[in-house]
Amino acid sequence: MHKDKPFSQACENNKAPILEKLADIFKQPGTILEIGTGTGQHAVHFADRLPHLVWQPTDHPQNAQLCRPWIDDSGLGNINPPMALEVLNGDWSGLSAINGAFSANTAHIMAWEEVRAMFLGIGGVLPSNGVFSLYGPFSYGGRHSSESNDRFDRSLRAQASHMGIRDIEDLKALGDETGLVLEEDFAMPANNRLLVWRKS
Repeated sequence: MHKDKPFSQACENNKAPILEKLADIFKQPGTILEIGTGTGQHAVHFADRLPHLVWQPTDHPQNAQLCRPWIDDSGLGNINPPMALEVLNGDWSGLSAINGAFSANTAHIMAWEEVRAMFLGIGGVLPSNGVFSLYGPFSYGGRHSSESNDRFDRSLRAQASHMGIRDIEDLKALGDETGLVLEEDFAMPANNRLLVWRKS
């Protein structure tokens, strides 16, 4: 048992409501690619409660092993070893056996070029009718859905100019470019959303 596992309070707070949606989104057996696994709390929680799925954790090469303590301690057989993936210039060819994809709280941290690369990569490896589920805060028509999201967006941009809450219209345009059609837009706690994209 690892004594000092990495911990994200945000993951702890949102894992239950996300799971409730994923249980309906990913009903069929298959392998789910996770972009930006981070601490591994989501991977372990979802794999434990959705045993018909195989979870494939990935993260930036600098962070790809961060999830190891959580995964190792879980003892779950339906979580693959984490893989290093740099979305912008990485090799997606080893991920061609996936059936669906999931990512949480990544789009506002990545540069826009990386968000586009994530959509391109996922659009390239998802099978026809496969689903990409994207969780996080988003704006609509250039307007934030809450004052807290407005403050969060300003704090992100103050930290680094490449970060910021992404707009649904811009993401829809990316989807059109990469064969991903926005099918569902679920309201989630704390002014977040769960977007469900389907490969055409």
